[in-house]
This record gives sequence, C-alpha cells and structure tokens, in this order.
Amino acid sequence: MYLHSKIPENMFEFSQYLGFLLFLTILTIGFWLMFFLVGFVSYWVTGASWEMFKEKRAKKRQEQSI
Repeated sequence: MYLHSKIPENMFEFSQYLGFLLFLTILTIGFWLMFFLVGFVSYWVTGASWEMFKEKRAKKRQEQSI
C-alpha cells in the first residue's frame, strides 16, 4: 500500500504531452534537414571545385598552345 501511494497517476498533463511531441517533431525535422544540407553543400562545393580546376587546366593548356 505504501508503494502504491508513491506512484503518480499521470506523469504528464495532456498539454505537456503535446509539447513533448512537438519538440520531438521539430528536433527530428531539424536533424533530417541538417543531414540533407550537409550532403547537398558538400556536393555543391565538390562540383564547384572540380569545375574551377577544369577551367584553370583549360586556360593553362590554351596559354601553352599559343
């Protein structure tokens, strides 16, 4: 009987439960957005670097052929 009186009937109110679900939703969306942006930005930087390298190489070849 003593142990039963120490267990709370409701851990959270319904609004607290909704707030917790909203927090988890925003956290999850933020995680996946960060995951997508890291992949996209690394792809973009790699492509831009490769294009710059090809342009410099073409310019150098053009100067040597003149």
